[in-house]
Amino acid sequence: MEITKKNKVVEFLKNYWMYVAVGVVVLVVAITVGVLAGGQAVPTSSPSLEFSLPMQEASIVKDYSSTELQENTSLNQWEAHLSVDFASDNADVFAVLDGTVSKVSYDVLNGYMIEITHSNGFVSQYCSLAEEPVVNEGDKVSSGQKIGTAGNSANAEIDLGNHLHFTLMLDNQVVDPNNYLDLQNK
Repeated sequence: MEITKKNKVVEFLKNYWMYVAVGVVVLVVAITVGVLAGGQAVPTSSPSLEFSLPMQEASIVKDYSSTELQENTSLNQWEAHLSVDFASDNADVFAVLDGTVSKVSYDVLNGYMIEITHSNGFVSQYCSLAEEPVVNEGDKVSSGQKIGTAGNSANAEIDLGNHLHFTLMLDNQVVDPNNYLDLQNK
């Protein structure tokens, strides 16, 4: 008569294989979530921000559209319009939130541009400004503070005349300003 020694691990796996499999799946999911979250707590809410309007008594000349193409007569093409264009008799342009001026520049398509970095991952861009910027890179600005004057320096939209081409970004992604600014009456 031959006596065989039973492997305790093999016996355990035979009897409890389902529990082991579920445990492994739970462990893999937990590790994946931890890696994707960077090992840090993910905030469930953020303090609400009070956005100001970039122009007073302004009309929207061209609204934001990421899905419906709009005609750009200046460039003679159809395109998504990932900004809101404002025009007003009062051409003053204001910061929409407190922040720091991160860029003041000029390029042929966008004209004179001011970029402001705000808290909570927001960045606002003000393009097609008149030549004389009121702020410089590194300046701290307050919500509602005048930062420039709308103009017609953006060749990409020269057919619109004097206007502000306003873009809002959150975490380096362009977002619809209509979701953050009170534009119902514009």
